[in-house]
Amino acid sequence: MQKNNDKSLARTTQIEEGFFVLRFQNETATEVRETYKVSSDFIQFHFCMKGQGNFVFNEGNYVFPVEEENNVLLFNPQQDLPIDLKLGAHSWIISVIISIKKFHSLFSQDADHISFLSPENNSKKYYDTAIISPSMAVVLSQILNANVHKSMQSLYLKGKVYELLSLYFNKNEDADSEQCPFLVDEDNVRKIRKAKEIILEQMVEPPSLQALSEEIDLSLSKLKEGFKQLYGETVYGYLLTHKMEEARRMLASGKYNVNEVGLKVGYSTSSHFIAAFKKKYNTTPKKYLLSLSS
Repeated sequence: MQKNNDKSLARTTQIEEGFFVLRFQNETATEVRETYKVSSDFIQFHFCMKGQGNFVFNEGNYVFPVEEENNVLLFNPQQDLPIDLKLGAHSWIISVIISIKKFHSLFSQDADHISFLSPENNSKKYYDTAIISPSMAVVLSQILNANVHKSMQSLYLKGKVYELLSLYFNKNEDADSEQCPFLVDEDNVRKIRKAKEIILEQMVEPPSLQALSEEIDLSLSKLKEGFKQLYGETVYGYLLTHKMEEARRMLASGKYNVNEVGLKVGYSTSSHFIAAFKKKYNTTPKKYLLSLSS
């Protein structure tokens, strides 16, 4: 596996021979593109923790989208499958790239559990999509942040990536039940995801943090800390980013004027909306519209 340019946002760590983890974090307000050479003997797992990304294949003729809190598995033993990722603004994706040889060694005693490892399927291309479970979300957050001493980081990431794969392929229906040692964290993840849904649904008139914490039955401190850990922003910071992205999308559609967009994203006066938009994008809505037509 090899990156195609030196200006990558990704932090690449080799776990073992033929085993890599890539941590993509785009904190800018614009889409960025990341490209890596990946040969046909590698399996790819892509986990979108925040925002969204589009994987481009066949010289742009096919696009595979990955949305927030979803993951995709890609494998094509018939041809190379290079990573060509268009990573959306304010988006995070963690990718695990592992050679089929290394992957087989992990599951050699239980290959029947993994459908595409079976003899009749291991030469066929395969893809799968799924929602990131709460238990996986906890581990992904730990992989992204890796708050350990530099000398321990490689070992820490290795353990966490192995844990992530074991959770991914765990078909036990009780994986998130009370027997799980991470129940507290997972339960909090569910509640914080619910909080995110609530503030987006009530974008125009969002609840106070206290009301939100009461609605999801989570203490205010845990809501604040957990939301920042999962999404990298405060509750209202995340909401503001969403509002501004929605505003930019509506402006670009040409269906609404500046005042209408401001009202739709929760600003009672256009001056407040213009000020928020300028602070976020360093340009006014009007100038942004002019840039689209130039």
